Amino acid sequence: MNVSFDIHDTTVIMELIENETSRDFVQLLPRKLELEDYGSTEKISYLPSKLSIQGQPSGYKPIKGDIAYYAPWGNLAIFCKDFSYSPGLIKLGHITQGFETVCQPGKSVIELKLNE
Repeated sequence: MNVSFDIHDTTVIMELIENETSRDFVQLLPRKLELEDYGSTEKISYLPSKLSIQGQPSGYKPIKGDIAYYAPWGNLAIFCKDFSYSPGLIKLGHITQGFETVCQPGKSVIELKLNE
């Protein structure tokens, strides 16, 4: 499954992995979200509802370009840098196009849509 959005005149494509949490995330689309900087490491946005974490590992170690769901807070995270193992973090996928544009400083409003 691929999800895309436009930001700063660039189309960003995210390739989602096949898991229960990603399928739940896709059910929210299309969706406008506001991305904001968090800890100089990631861009985050709160989702309107919690996603299923059934059958997922208890956490993982994200790398630059990963898209993840942070279950304790219910937010989407796009990692601009590698980060340490984080309990409660579930990998949704990875950005395959447009990564550099996403991680520019500041807030951005995006509209996520499923590419079929």
